[in-house]
Amino acid sequence: MVTYVVLGSFTDQGIRTARESPKRAEAFKRMAETFGVTVKELFWTQGRYDVVTVLDAPDELSMMTLSLSLGAMGNVRTESLRAFSAADMTEVVGKML
Repeated sequence: MVTYVVLGSFTDQGIRTARESPKRAEAFKRMAETFGVTVKELFWTQGRYDVVTVLDAPDELSMMTLSLSLGAMGNVRTESLRAFSAADMTEVVGKML
């Protein structure tokens, strides 16, 4: 599995319909499952980003398909960050020259 941290910002459409955001989050979780992606955490936040999500995807293509499908709905713009666990990072630094 590949872990991602996804930062989301409401679009104008998304902020106008912010009351629907909890329902949209549940629909997003169901949509993610159709691509084999698991939503591990989903938080609404204050500051530069409105939503922070932690996802596990089987591969990059599944994540890309989910991201594009979400973006096409028009409520949120996202920035996806590939995340590495401590075990992953230990392996990475172990291979450094």
